[in-house]
Amino acid sequence: MKIECVRTYHLACKLPEPFAFSQWSYGERHAMLVEVIADGGASGWGECYGPAVVCQAAVAFYAPRLLGLDPLATEVVWHRLWQSSLDFARGGVMTAAISGIDIALWDLKGKVLGLPVVELIGGRFRDRVPCYATGMYFRDRPDDERIEQLTAEGRRYGDEGFEAMKIKVGRSIDFDLRLIAAMRDALPDVRLMADSNHAYDLPEAIRVGRALEEANFAWFEEPLAPDHYELYRQLHEKIDVPLAAGECEQTRHGFKRLLDCGGVDFVQPDIAYCGGISEALRIRAMASAAGVNVVPHAWGTMINLAAATHFLASTFVEPGRAEWPALPLEYDRTPNPLRDELFSERLVMEKGWAQVPQRPGLGVLVDPSVLKTHLLSTTELRA
Repeated sequence: MKIECVRTYHLACKLPEPFAFSQWSYGERHAMLVEVIADGGASGWGECYGPAVVCQAAVAFYAPRLLGLDPLATEVVWHRLWQSSLDFARGGVMTAAISGIDIALWDLKGKVLGLPVVELIGGRFRDRVPCYATGMYFRDRPDDERIEQLTAEGRRYGDEGFEAMKIKVGRSIDFDLRLIAAMRDALPDVRLMADSNHAYDLPEAIRVGRALEEANFAWFEEPLAPDHYELYRQLHEKIDVPLAAGECEQTRHGFKRLLDCGGVDFVQPDIAYCGGISEALRIRAMASAAGVNVVPHAWGTMINLAAATHFLASTFVEPGRAEWPALPLEYDRTPNPLRDELFSERLVMEKGWAQVPQRPGLGVLVDPSVLKTHLLSTTELRA
């Protein structure tokens, strides 16, 4: 079997209302999908996390290097791609491109072998994975109205069955402190996390972290800029709420630097960005050796969400005990037709739980007719 064709699809859709977080706002959603097709006709789908137009160009760089390779040799293909761009692509969108290709190859391998991806990466510890709802983004409202709207959104997720959810902070210290208290008052029994998207300096992060401690939040995500590993250790020494980080990090080499500095309790590789499923498995093994658990960041379409589901279903929780809760799947609840309408077969989500697919491959299928309605550009390279 050989790789015969590589296709890319840059998709986009307008949103009915923009939403924002600490860094910028979204008025539309984009996605960059990769399809790898073998000479027998089997195909697999992957997704790249990052600016779609740039990721598409990066996949075009790798596509000629894929043609003729064995699509089942995922380890061999990964290292050939990595070596082909080693001098100038040790991170960023080039690694995001490798990630999308790698996910597509695992999807293809599962389809060819008739097995779900979870069985190919070690087997399943569980048949369903608990989800936490990611939402509570900022809309253009006065502060009092905004807090009322965000707490109402949280209550709605609770009514849908979510026992955990993640809010956004990082707008301003005063607003953040008000929101943290209001969310805990509104949802006294829910496991809450907070994500600042690297909005704070160290003194601000200490202040907000202490408020999160008092409100019994489960983790403080990306409190600091991803460039300053040593500040995470300093913050960890000042507050007791667990720290989570890593969605901006890539490859085992980047995660080694993050782990070596200490201070991070949960590492969060995005499988569509960190190097794909192949590299996420290496990151998990390295984190395990440090006694740290891996909870993937998941943003985008059902492809990335499915990859994270298979990964978590195959994950052993450190250090292990007879009764240990499974690590949660991030389930973005913001409006996204590219996630919710694009797939003829999608993940089954019920009352805050994701069913681990039994179908071969990732277990999700793109609907070609819907894909066409969101298509901005496509590329194809054949052998």
